[in-house]
Formats: sequence, C-alpha cells, structure tokens
Amino acid sequence: MTIIGGFNNIQYSLKAASKTGYLTMLRTVFSKNTCKTCAFGMGGQKGGMINELGQFPQVCKKAFQAQITDIQAPIPSKLFQEKSINSFKNTSPRLIERYGRINSPLYKSKGDTHYGEISWEMAMDKIIQKFKNTSPERSFFYSSGRSSNEAAFLLQLFARLYGTNNVNNCSYYCHQASGVGMSSCIGSGTATIQLKDLSKADLIFVIGANPSSNHPRYMTQLMKCRRRGGKVIVINPAKEKGLQKFSVPSDFRSLLSGGSPIANEYLQVNINGDIALLKGIAKAVIESGKENQEFIKQNTNGYEEYVEDIRNTSWETIVLNSGIDLEKILEIANLYCTYNNVVFSWAMGITHHENGVENVESIVSLALLRAMVGKPNAGLLPLRGHSNVQGIGSVGVTPVLKEKILKAIEKEFEVELPKNPGMDTMECMQASMQNKVDFAFLLGGNLYSSNPHSKFAEEALNKIHFKVYLNTTLNSGHFYGVDDEAIILPVATRDEEQQTTTQESMFNFVRLSDGGKARFENVHTEVAIIAEIARGVLGNKPIDFRVLDSHEKIRKLISKTVSGFEKMKDIDNSKEEFQISGRTFHNPSFSTPDNKASFKVCPIREFNDHKGSFRMMSVRSEGQFNSIIYDEFDRFRGQTSRNVVMMNKDDISSMGLKENMLVNLKSSVGEMQNMFVRELDITPGNIMTYYPESNVLIPTAVDPRSKTPGYKLAWVKITPA
Repeated sequence: MTIIGGFNNIQYSLKAASKTGYLTMLRTVFSKNTCKTCAFGMGGQKGGMINELGQFPQVCKKAFQAQITDIQAPIPSKLFQEKSINSFKNTSPRLIERYGRINSPLYKSKGDTHYGEISWEMAMDKIIQKFKNTSPERSFFYSSGRSSNEAAFLLQLFARLYGTNNVNNCSYYCHQASGVGMSSCIGSGTATIQLKDLSKADLIFVIGANPSSNHPRYMTQLMKCRRRGGKVIVINPAKEKGLQKFSVPSDFRSLLSGGSPIANEYLQVNINGDIALLKGIAKAVIESGKENQEFIKQNTNGYEEYVEDIRNTSWETIVLNSGIDLEKILEIANLYCTYNNVVFSWAMGITHHENGVENVESIVSLALLRAMVGKPNAGLLPLRGHSNVQGIGSVGVTPVLKEKILKAIEKEFEVELPKNPGMDTMECMQASMQNKVDFAFLLGGNLYSSNPHSKFAEEALNKIHFKVYLNTTLNSGHFYGVDDEAIILPVATRDEEQQTTTQESMFNFVRLSDGGKARFENVHTEVAIIAEIARGVLGNKPIDFRVLDSHEKIRKLISKTVSGFEKMKDIDNSKEEFQISGRTFHNPSFSTPDNKASFKVCPIREFNDHKGSFRMMSVRSEGQFNSIIYDEFDRFRGQTSRNVVMMNKDDISSMGLKENMLVNLKSSVGEMQNMFVRELDITPGNIMTYYPESNVLIPTAVDPRSKTPGYKLAWVKITPA
C-alpha cells in the first residue's frame, strides 16, 4: 500500500529545494514570514516553521510547492513575442505557471494577439485614465486570499471612496457559507476555537474535507487526538487514503512506522447527503435523552422547533438520503454522546452546495445539542483555504461593509461612503455578461478558473472592456476572457515586501511578516500600486494617499476602524502577534443581541428527477493549491492524469465500462470528452473529477444566502466516447 505523506513528502520537498537552491529555499522557509499556502497558519515573528504555540517544525509540502514558483527566474521578454494568447490558451496551467515570474507590466489592446511589455509609467497612466472615464457602478474590485491585510484594507477604502461597493473576495467561491451559517446561529462567522484547543479535543469530526491534501498540518492534530485515546470521524463520499492513514513527516514515530491511523470511523455519505446524516445523529441523541438540557435552556433559542423537525423526520428518509445505514448512524451518535470535548471541522464539501449555509447551520445545531460550542477545547472549525482569505474579509473586502467599520471610517476621514448594496462575485460576473461592467480590478488569484461554467466565465469576462491583474506569475485567467484591453502588473511576493505585512489565520490569529529582499528590479508592492492609482484617480482629498504608502499607517487605521484589531496599532514596535478579540467562545455568551445561540431547522434536499445521472463533485489534487496546478500527478490517489472520472467499481461494471476506457461527461451546461474511467472507493451513484478542469460542467446556480456556487454537486450523464 502506498504510504501517504512521510518520506515521499520529504523527498518531494528536497527535490523542490534543489530546483531553487537549497540555501535559497532554507532562507525562505526559515524567514519570519507567514506561510503562503493554507490558513492553518505558521511563521511570522516566532520563525518561519513555528506556529503560535511555539511548536517546531511546522512545515508541509504545500509550502515548498508555493516557494518553487515564487523563486523562479523572470520570464524572458521574447516569450511574449513568440507565444500568442491563443498559444498560451493551449498550454497546460502547470506549464504557464512555470514560465517564471512576471517582471514587467504587460499590455494588450482590443484585437491584439499577443501581450507586450510596457513601462510602469504607461501602465499606470492607462489605468488611472480608465478609472476616471468609468462610472464607479460599472466597475468591480476582487481580491484573492494571498494578499496582505494592508493591501486589502487600502483596496476597499479606495473602491468605496471611488464610489462603489462592488468589492468582493475569493471567499464567495469557497467558505462564505460558513460565515453566513455560523453568524445566523452564534453571531460570529469564524472559528470558535484557538489552535491550543485542538490539543485537548477527544473527538474530532472532519466533514467534507480532505486535509491530507489541502491542510496537511491539521493531520498532526488528528494523529495526536488518536494517540491520546480520542476519536476521529470522517464524513466524505470518497474514501481518501490520507484520511485513513497518514505519515506525518515532522513526527519520527509516524514517519518510521509507515504512517499513523487517522479515521476511527469513515462515513461515505452521498454527495449533499450531509444534512440527512447530521439530522440522523441529532435524532439518535434526542431519542436517547443525551442532549444538554441545561445548556439549551439557558443559552439557546429555537430548540422546540428544531426538535419537532428532527422528530418528524423519518429514519427511512434519513437513511435513503444520507446513504448511511441506521445502525452506523446510531453508532456515531453514541460516540458523540460519549466524549466531552468535541470539535466539528469542515471544508468545501459542506459549503460548495446550493444549500451550503443550511449544511453549516446543521453542523452548528448538532454541536449546540450537547453544548459543544461555548467552552474550552470544543467548538467549530471551518478549514479555510488561502493564507489570508479570512483576513481580507475582516478588513472590509466585502460588498456590504460592517456597520461599525463603515461608521468608523466615515468618522476618521469625515467622508460619506456609498450605502447601496454592492455586488458579490457571481453578481459581478452576471452583470458583466449583461454588459453592465466596464472595468475590473483583480488583486491576485485567477477569477476565470475560479468560476463555474467555464464557457459562461470566458464570455462574461470578454465583455469587460478593461481589466487589471496584479499577479506574481502567469495563469490561465490572463488568456481567457481578454478580447478587450488588459494589463498585468507584476507584484512582489510576501517575502519580498520592503515593509512588514500582516495575515490572519483560520484560528483568528494575526501574524506579522517581515518581508525581505526584492528578487527582481521591476516588481512593485500591492500597497504601492493601489496607493499610486488612488492618488491619480482621487487626488489627495478626502484622503492623502501619499501617507498610505506606509504599511504602519494603514495598520493604525485598521486598529481604529476594525473591531478586534486594536492591538495592531502597536505591532510595529512590540512585534506582538495576537488573537483577535471577540471571536473565541470559551464561554456560552454569543455575539447575538441576547447573547444566545440559535438552533436552525434545515430541510433535507431530496433528488427525484435525475435518473440516469451521477452526482459529480469537483476536487483538488494533492499536487495543487486552489486553481494552481503544481503537478499533473496526484500521488495520494495514484492518478497520473487529470483527465479522469473517478467512479465506484460497481457503477463501472453496471454500465459495461472498464478502467481506462474513454467516456464523455455531459451536464446541463457543458461537456467533457475522452475522460479516462478510474476506479475509486466512492459511494455508488457519485463520481469525482478534478477542479478547475470540470468547471465546464458546473452550473452558475448559487446558494441564495451565501451566493456560493455548487461546485460539489453537478448532475452528469456518462456515455462511452
């Protein structure tokens, strides 16, 4: 059996370091900078491979993968003369990323077949003039989760002073449902626990997530939970090898033994069968009389309606829709009632649905049933993706600015900000399709590849007359949807910043990154770019943006205007990283008007009109991070190609197919041809494909409350090629 993690990950990391130079890689990973990949968080002032608890070594393969692209040589100028935009479109995303770092502004006008290098002066002049000639309501601003708090705050401040609330971030396409669902129940949308709480948890649920690939350092916590006699329950349609057994590279015992057991119980639920399963567990808890009545009476609302709904839901409905046997549901409920410190963690297998908010509310309600929110060592943990995706939302990169932040900014600068509701990410795309957007300012990321329904995404982006991209490397989004004008500005990475920056982890912990020496002479920092554009568009009134070239001054503004960030005003002198106040719930007093949490009634989605179709979910591979493809080979699943559809062996047999046969996949919006059939231990009737390639099959329908697309459920028909 293939060992997941362990020496294989170490070997990969060493190979990655050899490409950049061992000394260069060591300097980078040991520098006092926050890790650039997932939001689990490490680095900062304690050191590059140390977490907030002082534990060492805290590093994973993903961190090395990210560094490979950042430490690359600059792209040769002749590449843009030789390769047309169409040629780039026919190049694999992995190879596009590996061409090197962007070191000069790139420009194409309408009708151009190639990008060409231009000066910074010309690029900034074009951008500023376009802003001046564009009505604010016909523009939108977008940020990825890799930017700093300083750049994000400045971006949203400029956008609102410019006159628009069309300000959004990548969380609308990932964990927005977590924020909305948790806020509706407890008044707060982020983790209720700190990292230290995991060390005393005795039961951890991992729902709709594959941390062995996407949050590798979480595996250490799961392993340790098992070692101290705790339990780990995984709920996932596909049986991932890394969630069964994982070799933790930083733990000698795990490394030398060939891996540590992770999941005690592995429930292969139907895709989007989570609410049915969670209701089943709740039903068993209630029927056994093991709910915490004292906590419920004193600290919650809505319990009577919740219990009535649970009791009125039949076991037949629960079993049919979840795909889990009654006996197993009762067994899991008994485990839940046995342990005292329970953590519920989840990722996009929960949020990437048209009922993602209700999925989250179901998790929170189950946790409330036994008082597992509002005490130490237990609680809720949404496993967020990018290293600062939570931070950019905290500092205001959202279409609706929190009332406290809005009033604080207006008071600080004696200005009036726009009050009309801004558009979320999908609304911006739909407005673009309707020719209602003329200008898009994209701070990092790959908006094209992040969107569902790839044909729609390209057409919508093509209708935006002027787009500005701020990136370190090229990606497919620079070549799809760029029929009109586009400018790509090269930016410094986090460890190249000339001033310190801050980032926020999924545990609400804010780190300070030192930055470092610039690797290239012609890249600019995100803050410097935004500040210069803001000065050119707005002048120096009502805000003198010349002053806001200073990250320290931006941090002082954040400390004055964003609740919980008060300690940021002293961080430049103290170097003291901090836990954001008001977000950790170690006591049952919640951030609601009456300080009580709320149970929510969430209906089970029943699907009766999709006969002959499979439930398809799109997933990341072990060799990628979000839409960035580092390797075509998915080592954890043993897949040598991304052009595959992973199916249950019984489904393969019943359709008269065989492994490695070619098939076509068709949904209501698109088709993928000549896909290799591969066997996977997944619930019958469910299939799995790789993101972002299978975005072509995913409709643009969104959760009406979070506005997040349903990447994890598209109905697909399979036919032989």
